[in-house]
Amino acid sequence: MKASLFFLTTDARMLDLIRKGDEEALVTLYQSNRKPILSYITRNNGTADDAEDLLQEALIVLWERVRSGRFEYNAKLGTFVFGTVKNMWLRRLARMKRESPARLNPDEHADGGGSLLDDLIENERVLLVRSALEKLGEQCRKLLLFFYWEELSMEEIATHMGFANADTVKSKKYQCKKELEKIVRGMEV
Repeated sequence: MKASLFFLTTDARMLDLIRKGDEEALVTLYQSNRKPILSYITRNNGTADDAEDLLQEALIVLWERVRSGRFEYNAKLGTFVFGTVKNMWLRRLARMKRESPARLNPDEHADGGGSLLDDLIENERVLLVRSALEKLGEQCRKLLLFFYWEELSMEEIATHMGFANADTVKSKKYQCKKELEKIVRGMEV
C-alpha cells in the first residue's frame, strides 16, 4: 500500500494536487471560494453568472501558473483567487464604463433592449483581435498575452522574456500594441 503524504495545510495539499494535474483541487477551490466571490461581484454591479465566470477564469490562471512553475506562494490560495477575481472584475467594470456607461445601470437594460446587438458587436471585436493576434509575431503575442491576459507586471514580463528591465518591456508593449492595432485596422477594411 502506498503511503499518503501528510500536508500541514490545505493549500499545500491543493498545490500538490494541481502539480499532479488532479482536477479535484479545482473543484475544492471552486466550492470554497464561490460564496465570497459571488457576494463581492453581486455587491459591485455584477451578476451570479459574472461571478461564476470570473471564478472559473481565476482558477484557470492559478492552475496554469502552478503547472508551469510560475506560481509563488505568498498568501493563502483563497486570497490569490479573490485578488485575481477582483482585479479582473475591476478591469471589466472600467472597460464597460468606457464603452457604454449606461450598461452599469441595471434598470436601463432590464428588458434586454440593445444588448443583443452589443453582444454581437463585442463578439465580432473579440474574433477580430484574436485573428490579429495570430498574425502578430511570437514575441509581441507573448508579451501582450502576459500583460493583458495573465496580468503580469512589467518586471515579471522582463524576467520571463529576457528583457533588460521594465522600461524596455513598456516600450516593446507600446510597439506591439501599435502593430496589433495596424493589423486590426487592415482586417476591418
